[in-house]
Amino acid sequence: MRLSKIQNALDQKKIHFQYTEEDGCGSLDFDFRGLRYHVWEYCDHVWGAETNVFEAGRSRDIEGDYEEVIAREILTWPDMLF
Repeated sequence: MRLSKIQNALDQKKIHFQYTEEDGCGSLDFDFRGLRYHVWEYCDHVWGAETNVFEAGRSRDIEGDYEEVIAREILTWPDMLF
């Protein structure tokens, strides 16, 4: 299973998500406060992830320690009440 740091951050915030894996890359899709978010992992000579967690309407690529960067951003979001 891939993207475990991000999955843990989503679990901690009680945000339900859908996980899929294809060609060894993980993919997370989830809703938060009425907006749709994604984290799509890729490996094009370097590992990274495309995500819109920083701005719901705009995707960007994060490389390097992308799981830590994305998980840290999600953990700044308000907690879900249920």
